[in-house]
Amino acid sequence: MALKSKLLLIILDGVPYRNWRRLMGNLEGWAQSGEAQVWKMRSVLPSTSACCYASIHTGVAPQVHGILSNENRFRVRQPDIFSEVSKAGGKTGAVTHSYWSEFFRSYPFDLVEDMEFDDPSGPITHGRFHTMTGYNLKNQMTPSDVDLFATLTMLAKRHGIDYGILHTCTLDSMGHRFGHDCHEMDHACYAMDGMLAAFLPQWRAAGYEVIVTADHGQTDRGHHGGHDDEMQDFALYYFGPARGPEADTLLDQLQLAPTVLSRLGVEIPETMKAKVFLG
Repeated sequence: MALKSKLLLIILDGVPYRNWRRLMGNLEGWAQSGEAQVWKMRSVLPSTSACCYASIHTGVAPQVHGILSNENRFRVRQPDIFSEVSKAGGKTGAVTHSYWSEFFRSYPFDLVEDMEFDDPSGPITHGRFHTMTGYNLKNQMTPSDVDLFATLTMLAKRHGIDYGILHTCTLDSMGHRFGHDCHEMDHACYAMDGMLAAFLPQWRAAGYEVIVTADHGQTDRGHHGGHDDEMQDFALYYFGPARGPEADTLLDQLQLAPTVLSRLGVEIPETMKAKVFLG
């Protein structure tokens, strides 16, 4: 069954709003030229990675889906983007941290069986995951973002996915190590922006709408999880034909899941109550 459109969701973990707008020169250039629309979005609470991942895809708050910390993980029960797209006959792809596999496919993550798979019957049709096992402040254990962008591009070309998500922890890990106001972070954002820019035009040429955003922000001390604008707020860039609200509108993270399903032409489940922001 053909869906209304195709869409890729790019999640750059842990980037505060101001670093998007001042350091992401390619994304900002496309926003200035009118090829992209950009808004500020606010994360759920707690503004902790796992909690945000589950909310991004289910459209419900952590207090509803139950993922309340990075250590509290299980297969979530609520409908999510993967499950609904697959139910509608679409193909899904994920190039993400293993937490996404645990939340939306099976828990616990099996390093051998779950790292890479192609499963036409599952909610995630094509999965390519990484774990960052051994992560600490001295060794980030993050894959190269070029490798991740190339893998998503491969899934789009080889398997014709209708919906794909890419999630990378590089900038979040850099923030925890160095904070967000330093030479190291300036260069990390510059490098990420350049790597992404090498692939984004290819995705648009292949017919994909693209959303580039974060899961949460981060403070200059490299912290997030709490109730603070620096921890919660980040930018969202949209590339595609739909029109969104006024540029100064503050979006709610719970709006992302129903909006993605709306763009794909997939029925929005009753659990996703937040307002669609692209139409």
